[in-house]
Amino acid sequence: MARTWLSIRVELVSGRGEDFWPRPGRIFAAARTHTFEQLGAAIDDAFGRWDLAHLRMFTLADETPACSFRIWEEVPDGAVDSDKTKLSRLTPGEQLAYVFDMGDDWAHLCMVDEQRIDPLEQLGFVPTKPTPYWGWGNLPDQYGRRWDGDDGESPMPNPPKNPLRDLPPILPWWGPRRRG
Repeated sequence: MARTWLSIRVELVSGRGEDFWPRPGRIFAAARTHTFEQLGAAIDDAFGRWDLAHLRMFTLADETPACSFRIWEEVPDGAVDSDKTKLSRLTPGEQLAYVFDMGDDWAHLCMVDEQRIDPLEQLGFVPTKPTPYWGWGNLPDQYGRRWDGDDGESPMPNPPKNPLRDLPPILPWWGPRRRG
């Protein structure tokens, strides 16, 4: 396969009123035939978003908004439909912004690599959608929750002396020690 796919670096810049440094990031392999909507969904998956009932929008280098016309009630002026607009619109070296959840404003800087890639060489297979192939950094929870049941105000619970003791002994180091 030829080096025809885009390599797109995506860094999480800010969200929920917090700026991130160092910025967590992922690098995606994406075909030029994939849509902006597909790239947005892949970014959300790779950044651990689980409540996907929020709007998303790209802002291209020329300030053109790209959003889903089937979801947005009021489409921004001059917008292109992210369900139909292909990534072939991007050029090597181009930078664009991606925002998920217009209330919490999870803002990302996306950068198209100067060099195209061969997905088979880079990933070992040819994916059907944009796919991350490299990543780094701690990903914040979408709502800032630190544990199941976190109300956002309670102090962090103290860890148990043996945090693996309550696990079933499926793996040898889980659960209470067995005596033979």
